Amino acid sequence: MNEFAGNQLPIEIIYLVASALFILSLKWMSSPTTARHGVWAGELGMLLAIAGTLLHHGMVDYKWIAIALVLGTIIGVPLGRVQMTAVPQRTALSHAFGALCVTLVGTAEFYLRSPDISRFMMAVLSMEVILGSLTFTGSLMAAGKLQEILPQRPLTYKGQNLVNFLLLAVAVVLAVYLVLHPEARQLYPFMLVIALAFGVLLVIPIGGADMPTVISLLNAYAGLSAAAMGFVLNNKLLIVAGALDGSSGLILSVIMSKAMNRSFTNVLFGAFGQVQAAAAGAQEAKQVRSATAEEAAAILSAANKVVIVPGYGMAVAQAQHKVRELYDALSKRGVDVRFAIHPVAGRMPGHMNVLLAEADIPYDRLMDMDDINSDFPQTDVALVIGANDVTNPAARTDTSSPIFGMPILDVDKAHTVMVIKRGMSPGFAGIDNPLYYLDNTLMLFGDAKAFVGSIVRELTGGGGHS
Repeated sequence: MNEFAGNQLPIEIIYLVASALFILSLKWMSSPTTARHGVWAGELGMLLAIAGTLLHHGMVDYKWIAIALVLGTIIGVPLGRVQMTAVPQRTALSHAFGALCVTLVGTAEFYLRSPDISRFMMAVLSMEVILGSLTFTGSLMAAGKLQEILPQRPLTYKGQNLVNFLLLAVAVVLAVYLVLHPEARQLYPFMLVIALAFGVLLVIPIGGADMPTVISLLNAYAGLSAAAMGFVLNNKLLIVAGALDGSSGLILSVIMSKAMNRSFTNVLFGAFGQVQAAAAGAQEAKQVRSATAEEAAAILSAANKVVIVPGYGMAVAQAQHKVRELYDALSKRGVDVRFAIHPVAGRMPGHMNVLLAEADIPYDRLMDMDDINSDFPQTDVALVIGANDVTNPAARTDTSSPIFGMPILDVDKAHTVMVIKRGMSPGFAGIDNPLYYLDNTLMLFGDAKAFVGSIVRELTGGGGHS
C-alpha cells in the first residue's frame, strides 16, 4: 500500500501543479493585457494533466492511447484553423466533444460497476451522463445554428416547454430509480436517449440573439459534467478543472443575461429572436438618409471625437483590419478614436474584443458599455459597423419590444450616427431598429470591409483635420 502511495505521489504533484495553472489561466484571461499568459498557462496545465494521466498505473495498453492521440490530432488541427467568425461554432463543437467524452466514460463506468455500485456514486454518475448527453446534442444544435446549417430563428411548437420539462423529469426519475436499483441496467439506455433528445429540444427554440449566453451556459454544463466524472473516476484534477469550468461558465452566463436584462428562464424558454410581423410594414413607411464613402470620410475628418461600435456584421465581412486602418488614418489627423464594446456583441462572449485584438488595435481604446455610454452626448460621430440590436433605442422606450429593458450602447445620443449595413434587414432579435430613421443618422449601405476601405482611401487622399 505504501509503495502504491509512493508511486502515485508524483502524479498527484503533477495534478496539483496543473490545477494551479488552470486557476492562474482563468485569472490572467480576465484581462486583455495578461490573456496570452492565461492561454499559455492553460495549455501547460492541460499538457501536465495528460502527462500525469499517462503515468497512471491503471493504464492497460498505450497502443490505444497512441491511436486516440493520432486521431485527435488529425481532427483537431483542421478544426483549430478557422476564421475568427467561426470561433463560436468551433467553441460549441469543443463543448460537444468534451461532453461526448464524459457521456461515453460514464456509460462505460456504469456497465463496468453495476450492480455493485454505491448509491452516491450512481447519483453522481447519473448527473454526469444526463449533463454530458444534453450538452453534447445541445452543443451540436448551437454549432449548427451558428454555422447556419440549421435555422437561426427559434423553432417552436405549441406546448414545447411542457414537453421539454416532461422529458427532463422522466430522465431524472429514471436516474433516481437507478440510484435505488442499480441492477435495473435495462433502464440506463432510456435515460441516456431521453437526455440526448432533451439537449436537442432545449436549444432549437433559442434564437441567434441568445447564442452568446447559450454558449457560456453549455460551457458550464460541460464543466459540471466533467467535475461529476472526476468523482466517478476518483480524479481530483477533473473535479477541480470541471468545477472551475462550470462555475466560470455559470458566472459568465449570469453576466450575459444581465447585459440583456433577461433571466435564464427567458433565454432558455422565451423563443427570443422571432421576426416581428410589424417590422416589415413599419420599415416600408419610413425613410432613411444615406451617404457615400466620400461624404462619410468628410464627416469623420471634421470630427474631434469618434466612437466605433463593432458588431457581428464586421466579423462576417472580416473588416477588422480595415477598421484598424481607419483608426490609424483618423488618429494621424488628431481625432480621438475609441471603440464601444457591448457585452453580447457578436456570437460569443468577448467576440469583438478578440477580433479587434487580432487587428492590433490598442487595448486601451476598447471601452466597455458602462464606461463609454456617458460619453456619447459629447461624441461627434458614432460609427456603427454591423451592430444592430445592441444599438436599438427601442430597448429604452418601447415596452412592447422583446428587447425592452436590455442595456444598449447609447449611440443615438451622438451628434452624428453613421451605420454601415448591407440592407435594412432586422438583427438577431428580429425587430426593426428606430435608430436608422433618426434625423442624425446616416446609413452607409454596403459590405463593411469594402465600405471602410473606401472611407480610408478618401481620408488618406484628402486634406488635414479641421
